Amino acid sequence: MSGINSGRRLALKQGIALAAASAASGLMIGTPARAAGQTFNYKLGIALDATHPTTVNLTAAAAEIARASSGRLNIRVFPNSQLGSDTDMVSQVRSGAIDLVSTAGLIWGTLVPAASVSGIGFAFPGYEHVWKAMDGELGAHIRGAFAKVNLMPLPKIWDHGFRQVTSSNRQINTPQDLSGFKIRVPLSPALTSMFKAFGAAPAGINMAETYTALQTKIVDGQENPLTILGTQRLYEVQKYCSLTSHVWDGFWLVANLRTWNALPEDLRQLAATTFDTYAVKQRQAVDALNTRLRDELKGRGMVFNQPDVKAFRDYLSKAGFYRDWQKKFPAETWALLEKYSGKLV
Repeated sequence: MSGINSGRRLALKQGIALAAASAASGLMIGTPARAAGQTFNYKLGIALDATHPTTVNLTAAAAEIARASSGRLNIRVFPNSQLGSDTDMVSQVRSGAIDLVSTAGLIWGTLVPAASVSGIGFAFPGYEHVWKAMDGELGAHIRGAFAKVNLMPLPKIWDHGFRQVTSSNRQINTPQDLSGFKIRVPLSPALTSMFKAFGAAPAGINMAETYTALQTKIVDGQENPLTILGTQRLYEVQKYCSLTSHVWDGFWLVANLRTWNALPEDLRQLAATTFDTYAVKQRQAVDALNTRLRDELKGRGMVFNQPDVKAFRDYLSKAGFYRDWQKKFPAETWALLEKYSGKLV
């Protein structure tokens, strides 16, 4: 009897082992088939307010993706730094703690240096140059750099606009007006070094803390696109807006590569196509908003002035700013920038 029981136990163990091996094999071979019917719930973080055109269009894109996928891919947008500061969210998307992040190239530049090249001071004269560069070879070059740190940028960059200098106590008409000026900048080496070249005192402060820093006079001014002055209500703590257009920056929508690759091919295609469609809509919305914001902000008490932008670019050139930054980038990166901006050095 004992021998029969031993035989049964052995057969049972072998059966369990065989079943486990079959299950493991099936998991590996059958994952794509099962994934096709799987539901994916992803988080997308952004520091901007829910009313900003970028956040509005990301949210609309996510809703369309959910509808078109019949609920297989649900992307929840968390605005207004709910998931942390820009730098926190960059760390989280790298680790996989969150799935997607939308933030500025100047912020990404601390991790992906090539991403900050579009934010070199006074490089782009206008939007015609920007979109040729970012939808062309320069944008493709930057996206390739993200892959090296296991991140997946979506093809089209979202418009964050040309940045303008605001202040509570002075107008900026000449480069010399920036001397000693305490100005908030994002945590960006490119912007920090540019304002230092002008003799200003830049302070790296996250967006979520900017209003308070201006209100309490930790800094006297800041620099951002007009859209941010409206959505973040910075007009309440700033009096003057100098239309320097010193830097153009855009928001890269970036996914954790492992998270992105976990999606079946049809969902990846749907997400990429939909987000790119809404990126174009967002660019149009920002353009329309900028045309009316100046009058709205004037109505809220802001005083505007138009400096001579060429004087600022010439000042940086003489100070060696462009020469120094050229050394920080691979020759290919800088050459692609100058292909669209014109010679800077």
